[in-house]
Amino acid sequence: MGMACHLSGGLLATAGADRKVLVWDVDGGFCTHYFTGHKGVVSSILFHPDPNKQLLFSGSEDGSVRVWDLMSKKCVATLGHESTVTSFDISEDGWTLLTAGRDKVVHVWNLHNYTCKKTVLTYEVLEAVLVIHSSSDFASCVGSFSKKREETTASSEIYFITVGERGVVRLWSSESAVCLFEQKSSDVSTKMDEGNRGFTAAVLLPSNRGLLCVTADQQFIFYSPLETLKDDMSLIISKRLIGYNEEIVDMKFLGDDEQFLAVATNVEHIRVYDIASMSCSYILAGHTDIVLCLDSCVSSSGSTLVVTGSKDNNVRLWDVESKTCIGVGIGHMGAVGAVAFSKKRRDFFVSGSSDRTLKVWSFDGLAEDANKPVNLKAKAIVAAHDKDINSIAVAPNDSLVCSGSQDRTACVWRLPDLVSVVVLRGHKRGIWSVEFSPVDQCVVTASGDKTIKIWAISDGSCLKTFEGHMSSVLRASFLTRGTQLVSCGADGSVMLFTVKTEERIAVYDQHEDKVWALAVGKKTEMLATGGSDGAVNLWYDSTALDKEEALRKEEEGVLKGQELENAVSDADYTKAIQIAFELRRPHRLYVLFSELCSKNDSENHVGKSLGALGKEEFRLLFEYLREWNTKPKLCHVAQFVLFKAFSILPPTEISEIKGIGELLEGLIPYSQRHFSRIDRLVRSSFLLDYTLTGMSVIQPENDANDKSPFDIDMKTKTTDIKLLNEHSEPEDKALSKKRKSRSKTSSKKKAKGVAYTEVAAVPLVS
Repeated sequence: MGMACHLSGGLLATAGADRKVLVWDVDGGFCTHYFTGHKGVVSSILFHPDPNKQLLFSGSEDGSVRVWDLMSKKCVATLGHESTVTSFDISEDGWTLLTAGRDKVVHVWNLHNYTCKKTVLTYEVLEAVLVIHSSSDFASCVGSFSKKREETTASSEIYFITVGERGVVRLWSSESAVCLFEQKSSDVSTKMDEGNRGFTAAVLLPSNRGLLCVTADQQFIFYSPLETLKDDMSLIISKRLIGYNEEIVDMKFLGDDEQFLAVATNVEHIRVYDIASMSCSYILAGHTDIVLCLDSCVSSSGSTLVVTGSKDNNVRLWDVESKTCIGVGIGHMGAVGAVAFSKKRRDFFVSGSSDRTLKVWSFDGLAEDANKPVNLKAKAIVAAHDKDINSIAVAPNDSLVCSGSQDRTACVWRLPDLVSVVVLRGHKRGIWSVEFSPVDQCVVTASGDKTIKIWAISDGSCLKTFEGHMSSVLRASFLTRGTQLVSCGADGSVMLFTVKTEERIAVYDQHEDKVWALAVGKKTEMLATGGSDGAVNLWYDSTALDKEEALRKEEEGVLKGQELENAVSDADYTKAIQIAFELRRPHRLYVLFSELCSKNDSENHVGKSLGALGKEEFRLLFEYLREWNTKPKLCHVAQFVLFKAFSILPPTEISEIKGIGELLEGLIPYSQRHFSRIDRLVRSSFLLDYTLTGMSVIQPENDANDKSPFDIDMKTKTTDIKLLNEHSEPEDKALSKKRKSRSKTSSKKKAKGVAYTEVAAVPLVS
């Protein structure tokens, strides 16, 4: 339920729901202290900031605050509240303890004798109490309050901040027990129901970065103090981080520059995000129920307007610059599910509701400096559909308005009197989205039947049908001057289509649930999508960048290719192989290695080329060798290069290559197959020698050092040979034939020996 770190960083204290307090040694990971005594869940915990005072404070739901001595491992004091203790802090001198609880009071305790010095009534369930130190940026603002007070400021006076269920920041004095500053309005816009309201935690950030408050609806609000000219203080929100959007139902870009994005979620206010930082800049609060739809425009006067529809049956008109509501439209009998601004004149908007009616609202009576919102008037109203209206779109020239409904039809109406022009029938499920084309007289509709259709306004005929979504299509919009179509659906995907060919160009899966909202930037054509997963995704058109990148890579490839040819011409194989790796050209690499293998000093050439490669290039080399090794025509070069690679690289470096295990698994079977084939060939050659020798066609060849007695006799006894030639001519002829046969056989074996040497010169890795 809570954790605290000691100032030294070596100890960690934890407060648990098991009513125990444990202290841990961070380095060793073992428990050093085990404290029991609380009768309820331990909700908060704090080390004394002075390292010389080995004290630990713990607060519980039983209303007690216990002070533990870490040296004696005993409870030295028990302090009391009437309810759960939520927070405590210690004064700058280290001798005063402030405790806050849900009993709506702050107790000030003297740590010398553990007595209560003062009780401050706050009349609010508190969640955090924070002491203001002299080094804090709040201290200068506090000084202005002390100057205004008539009485002399006591030296023991402590200023502190409290936050709680009311959702406001308040600053107090311990001696006078009065509130010196209170926010005029709460920045928390949640429903004020029990257990889910106001602030839940707060902390003063170091290095004068202000105050951080955590809200019940999971927001982080960063406050900075600002001293006004009247020696007063005010708090400004420097940043707001939304921790949870729940379900995003609609969104629109704001202003001409489109730097902000208005988002409607399952809450009763609008969150406006800064696109650059994705921080929530401000909130438009005023509706009393969930906001279902919104639209934005820039009025003729240059101000940015936002219109919203809600489940409270009302529509509201907002001025973005003043962040206030300037108009309220009351009259719908059901939730307002669709709104759309005028596109040309921008002096009216149209709303559609679950009461099945369309209404046209004018801006008449709006005042720029009005203190409170005015009541908007409806210029026209019509019962448009048989079921709820889900979407509305106004034509670019403000002459027509189209509405899509759950009754599976889309109706086109003439403005400003809402006269029916044509009814678009053909969808098999309800229509979720409608929009006019910016260039043609047609309307696009997205339906729950998983299709998108384009209709002709003139006769209501269906011109094109787009398919591809696996579930209901919830939004569809035109892009790139009506030549493309972007859509999103309940399957969580965003799809891009070409209108002319009805071809689906791309599918983007970045959402994990239904995509309800789709916003298209008018100038930048940047996309924003949001859905049930609570995430907002921004999409940029990268077509031009991709083309430039492809052109740049092509130019670099041409230059590198010429550099490769120059290196080959100069016989600089090391550089040529390096460039071939950069260009990812495996065939060219094979040709280069093949040429190196055919040279006289091939081993040195290949070793020199491989020595210049890095780890990533060796990984690519092994991939290429794996492919070459599968083909008998290429395996000899692959085996030779593989042999040299294993000779150069030590096993430790080979094991560090990414994916080397998989690569070796692909190399081993084919290497074994090649080795077995060469081994069978060599053994077959010996069988041929044995057969010819057995047939007395050849005789075994002796070593040069091991000469036969016959050869010795031929050198030493020439006279006997001459005598033998004189007396036996037939034997002489047989001997000469035998010698000729031996010489021929010797020459054949020499030739065969050369052939064997060439085969055996290929090193094989098994």
